[in-house]
Amino acid sequence: MPQQAPILCTVTNDLTYDQRMQRICNSLVDAGYCVQLIGRKKKHSAALRNEKFAQVRLPCFFEKGFGFYAEYNVRLFWYLLTHRAAAFYAVDLDTILPCLWISKLKRKPRLYDAHELFTEQKEICTRKWLQQFWLQIEKYAVPQYPHGYTVNTFIQQELNRRYGVSYGIVRNLPLLKTIDANIPPPTNTLPVILYQGAVNEGRCFESLIPAMEHVDAQLIICGEGNFFNQTQQLIAQYNLSNKVTLKGYVAPAALRLLTPTAFCGVTLFESTGLNQYYSLANRFFDYMMAGIPQICVNYPEYAAINHHLPVALLIDDTSVAAIAAALNKLLHDSVLYKTIQQNTLIAREQLNWQAESVQLIAYWQRILPNQ
Repeated sequence: MPQQAPILCTVTNDLTYDQRMQRICNSLVDAGYCVQLIGRKKKHSAALRNEKFAQVRLPCFFEKGFGFYAEYNVRLFWYLLTHRAAAFYAVDLDTILPCLWISKLKRKPRLYDAHELFTEQKEICTRKWLQQFWLQIEKYAVPQYPHGYTVNTFIQQELNRRYGVSYGIVRNLPLLKTIDANIPPPTNTLPVILYQGAVNEGRCFESLIPAMEHVDAQLIICGEGNFFNQTQQLIAQYNLSNKVTLKGYVAPAALRLLTPTAFCGVTLFESTGLNQYYSLANRFFDYMMAGIPQICVNYPEYAAINHHLPVALLIDDTSVAAIAAALNKLLHDSVLYKTIQQNTLIAREQLNWQAESVQLIAYWQRILPNQ
């Protein structure tokens, strides 16, 4: 009996740290699908962890910029062309073209996962020529994807307004797991403020780093991105190497152990670009799942969740003074802190991947009903 053809899922990042796609692929496998996740291989990529689904990393000469995207898309095109597939699953705009063309050539279904409003990221929308380039790709490709989903109502409605597509919503919720009360805290004397996620433009590091001058705590930053070098420079500029630690990439398993030991988390975005203003970041839910309060920007998607059950202290601006004031309020107002902490323990029972994955599987059953 021939082996079942897989759903080929395509991303441009290193698979080791992509918790979102790990959750999605594992759920699809549990539902009976054969799945292969395809990403990039960096020069210093860590070894892949064994998963239920197959994993492939494509090596590239270029590490960033236009050269990387062009090279990766060519390599991805040839990989998809030469491998069997039941369906093609493009994650974000930067892998949408190879999946479109090969799915047409092979007459297989395709799905677009609009993980974010790609053309409205700060690093893109502040460079008009670059934004126009990606908008042309979006305008060409998205209408040709009848199947798709995204992470919140705003992106769903915006893609419908732009291109007439009717996509579902599958939020980036973490797995519900028991919080281990026996995990030892980090070995330091100061409370730990945690940032986890991409260290990219638009994440307010220009305000967060100097705010730590006024906060009696330690900031640990887990992640890398296009603002990593500038963040290092900010730490040196403000002489905060004793209070701010850049850990770089941290494996998901290690991060899940670290997060519950933190005092609080931070979810900060500049309002530049619709993608930031209407974001619904993974870290917002990761802090909630770990049972820790957080400070978070008072933007629509976060405010809507916080309105039902406050799991964060929302701030109206991302200035140095506002961030420092919010962090100090959590540090010194024990009643507020304990109230938010208790709310996270309630919310995590409702906002988790076990419940959300039902939407994912229902959507795929409409695309591949015979799996």
